[in-house]
Amino acid sequence: MEACGPSGWINDVCHELQIKTLVCSTNEEAWQWKNVKRKTDKDDALRLARMTMMRDLKSVHIPKPEVREQRTLIKYRKTLDRRINRIKNTIRSLFANRGIEIDSGKRAWCLGRERINAFRKPLEQCEINELWKGELDLELTQLDDLTAKLKSVEDRLETMAKENKHVQRLMEIPGVGRKTAEALVAAIDDPHRFKNARQVSAYLGLVPRQYQSGQIDRNGRISKRGPRLLRTLLVECAWCSVRYNRWAKQTYERIHGGQATRRKKAGIAMARKIAVVAWAMMRDEAEWDSKKLLPDVDPADVKIRPKRPDVRPAGELHAGKPKQSTSSRPKRRKRQGSPRKAPVKT
Repeated sequence: MEACGPSGWINDVCHELQIKTLVCSTNEEAWQWKNVKRKTDKDDALRLARMTMMRDLKSVHIPKPEVREQRTLIKYRKTLDRRINRIKNTIRSLFANRGIEIDSGKRAWCLGRERINAFRKPLEQCEINELWKGELDLELTQLDDLTAKLKSVEDRLETMAKENKHVQRLMEIPGVGRKTAEALVAAIDDPHRFKNARQVSAYLGLVPRQYQSGQIDRNGRISKRGPRLLRTLLVECAWCSVRYNRWAKQTYERIHGGQATRRKKAGIAMARKIAVVAWAMMRDEAEWDSKKLLPDVDPADVKIRPKRPDVRPAGELHAGKPKQSTSSRPKRRKRQGSPRKAPVKT
């Protein structure tokens, strides 16, 4: 069968009945059936049987039910976060369409929430010209409900992370937090199923595509296969580590070598390095040791940006001060280039 949503459940049922199964990846080239003239279920079954006998199909790893449930919960947390962001954008559009200014950033939902609540009103009590206040009340109700549900999911994942020794071990890596560590552990599952670091990088989709034909040997962008959410977390973790961690900063500078065109590539390489280090720590059950990875560079020579304070002051609107207009801001000067020469007629 192909790797899909119910493939894990079907595999568990067949395993209890002592029936051998083969779950295959649909991303392989052998599964591309675009040029088939006739595509029926009978033809597909016959072709699958032939490909299985020729060992052209690549099987995928089926994790245990508890690991699959953990993966589902991690994805569901991201789903709740997207719903909350969508509601916040809707609320901002309600105020923007009526020329009402609210605080920017996270301050609007913390210190500036009092100003937003001042405009809400039950839909049954709204007049014909203030129906938007009823919409605001409904959106804020959904926002509070989803925020409470997201907190319950976070508490459950926090409890599971404390009980998992691999998650606690990976959190020792500088720059890796609980969310990245639990996503890595859930995706890798069994570290011994990978033979080397290249397989781990290919599984996460952090290796470049390669096209080779004759004298042509070209590397393209990363393949982007595997779990997309984990790849996003690794890239974000890499960029944050570069800003606030000396080991990551030194490694990042060593990879791009001072070339401006290689900075983004170095960021992707840094994400891959974090994933490989985490896999090696899970495989060997070893603790974090910075002496094995730090180059021979004096840490005092690396400049690190200071972290922002956790508590930020209230916005200008919430503090009761009028917001400065953009017209009072100094305008940037345009660079004056050399005048364009008139074309010479021949």
